[in-house]
Amino acid sequence: MSSRRSTYWRALVALAVVGVSLYVALTTPARLGLDLRGGTRIVLETRDSPTVRADAAATDRALEVLRKRVDGLGVAEPSLARSGERRIIVELPGVQDPRKAAEVIGRTAQLTFHPVTGTADPSDAGAPAADGSRVLADPGAPGSGLRLGPPALTGDGVDDAEAVLDTQSGRGWTVDLSFRGTAGDTWARLTGEAACAPPADPGRRVAIVLDDRILSAPGMEASVPCGAGISGGSAQITGGFSADEARDLAALVKGGALPVPVTAIEQSTVGPTLGAEAIRASAAAALIGLVCTGVFIIAVYRLLGLLATVALALYGLISYAAVVGLGATLTLPGLAGFVLAVGIAVDANVLVFERAREEYTRPGAGSRGRTRDLRGPLRTGFAKAWSAVADSNVTTLLAAVLLFVFATGPVKGFGVTLVIGVLASMVSAMVITRLLAEWAVRRSAVVRRPAVTGMATVGRLRARLTRRPPRLMRHRRRWLGACAALLMLALGGVGARGLDFGVEFTGGRVVQYAAERQVDADAAREAVVGAGFPQAVVQTTGDEGVSVRTKETGDDEQDRIREALTGAVGEVSVERDDLVGPSLGDELRTYALIALALAVAAQLLYLSLRFRWTFAAAAVVAMVQDVLLVVGLFAWLGKPVDSVFLAALLTVIGYSVNDTVVVLDRLRELRRTGTSASWAELADRAVAQTLPRTVNTGMGALFVLVALAFLGGDSLTDFSVALLAGVVVGMASTVFTAMPVAVLLQNRFPDGRRPAAASRSGNGAGRGGRSRAGDRSGAVV
Repeated sequence: MSSRRSTYWRALVALAVVGVSLYVALTTPARLGLDLRGGTRIVLETRDSPTVRADAAATDRALEVLRKRVDGLGVAEPSLARSGERRIIVELPGVQDPRKAAEVIGRTAQLTFHPVTGTADPSDAGAPAADGSRVLADPGAPGSGLRLGPPALTGDGVDDAEAVLDTQSGRGWTVDLSFRGTAGDTWARLTGEAACAPPADPGRRVAIVLDDRILSAPGMEASVPCGAGISGGSAQITGGFSADEARDLAALVKGGALPVPVTAIEQSTVGPTLGAEAIRASAAAALIGLVCTGVFIIAVYRLLGLLATVALALYGLISYAAVVGLGATLTLPGLAGFVLAVGIAVDANVLVFERAREEYTRPGAGSRGRTRDLRGPLRTGFAKAWSAVADSNVTTLLAAVLLFVFATGPVKGFGVTLVIGVLASMVSAMVITRLLAEWAVRRSAVVRRPAVTGMATVGRLRARLTRRPPRLMRHRRRWLGACAALLMLALGGVGARGLDFGVEFTGGRVVQYAAERQVDADAAREAVVGAGFPQAVVQTTGDEGVSVRTKETGDDEQDRIREALTGAVGEVSVERDDLVGPSLGDELRTYALIALALAVAAQLLYLSLRFRWTFAAAAVVAMVQDVLLVVGLFAWLGKPVDSVFLAALLTVIGYSVNDTVVVLDRLRELRRTGTSASWAELADRAVAQTLPRTVNTGMGALFVLVALAFLGGDSLTDFSVALLAGVVVGMASTVFTAMPVAVLLQNRFPDGRRPAAASRSGNGAGRGGRSRAGDRSGAVV
């Protein structure tokens, strides 16, 4: 009765989750990041002023001013948020001219209104005098200047500013101002005092100054009475503005003055075409990877594989609904994380199915070694797999959370989707797959034909391992020597060729251009060098693309590069433009090292709590080896090391430990049977019993990653290569590094329950002898 009640509860939970997910997916649009829909991302940093410290409160006030300015620009769905104490992240969808956006939102916009006290030589312009007066150039009379009195009114008193086309007086585009509260009275007093001056006297004018530049210095009309001024709390700024200039000025004035100066330390622009191609490529990779993974597990696990494929499709629905329901921004690396999580979702299903196979085909489980009852082995499979599923997913979650904390920009979305994907995969496997499988094995047609479930056969790989059990630990020192040699080769690449750090870690600017015809790399490189940039790194991207990486350069320098490329390869257009300041690059590089160090420490701590310290140390040694091998591979290939590569490394950490934990969990389980077999023999058994799971799970991940590598475009190719290498070396390091290290440490530091065979020889299996528990190698508790 209790089993039936728990099944009902699981069914209700599954239906509720799927129903809510379907509703959210159909009614809530996805929030796409700028790298998918195109636009400009600017990271601003506030700086101390002579009077105000740039703390969190000042940065918040600056953010609100910037928000008003951005609203005045008319950008659809802008996003502004404070990051840390001094940084503001501004995302402007659809804005393809970053220099204009940065100029408008980043200016200090100190708007002041001054009385004019006389004329002066413009060479005397400079800092205010002791009495507060100053000299600025007269915009209406080139070569002359105006002496201004102290400011009588600041931009804080402006209530609204609007760009207006004045067709009646013929002044063209102007900016109409309205004042709030007592500011209107101050304006009336200022203009009233100016109206008292003679008609030709400069004192009849009022200067409107923005950032130490006179925008307009209108004279009072004859209709303005002396001492009365312009009432009504309004004013008009004229200056021969164009429509865009008037709108930008209105946005600045309406936003008000920034309480502290701001500086752009990072800037990224992505064209909409590049984002649309990334979405199509990632969607195609996800579909192909999911189909290939589904076909593979159906071929291996038959009916259970088919049900797992249905659960995987529902997993995709649940993950997507969670992303859009939480309001998370879906970025390009986030799409990669979503696609990669498909491979991770397979792991839990494979663990359960392999456990169910073991239980069903275990000698002594029923008449002639077999039992017709499919429900018992299935329930046992879910129960015994739970420990490994939980441990392996927790290690992946640790890496994903660290990535979310330390990553910046679009890569943070990878951490979000990976966390969501891991959690959704556990719901998919442990609730939905279990519900479907338990329903299926109760059908009479299935009971009569147990082979259709995939549980009644051990599989070719497991059958071969049973006939010829591996004796890998016999040569454990040899395997460790080979791994050490491979590691030295990888480190040799780092020493000989160095790491090609991306602009995120070094600072600089990289612009990706699209040409109208095939690009010749040598011609493009010569053109950039001829433009005065001999240190620039010029690379072709595909047949009709070229990227140029330079030190931190301004827009004028980039215009020269673009003109040079146009002359060499034809008309080019900017697809992506990334600018990172050197100080931010140093900081991101430091954060990357901290993230990697914390990832290693967090995995070691968790594994030490879940396993004995010797097992934890073995897993961490294998994990560090995997990371260094991937880093060395990128050094030899000359591929960039950037924030996307950091995301790949942290994922490799999670995957490497994930795979090792499953084998260590089996090793611990075999030890708890009370066997007297040596640690070497137990390690061989653990590898043999979990190798089918390792291969099947690895194949699921490889299908997805290969699809991403070929279809994900230039932005995801390097990411996929890093993960492909990480998956392959992760599977190998479990067998050839983690297990030999675990055996060596256990023999060196026994836990007080040392097997008898180990106490006699240290390696009973290594000398060809069988332990007294050899016939119980498949028995587990």
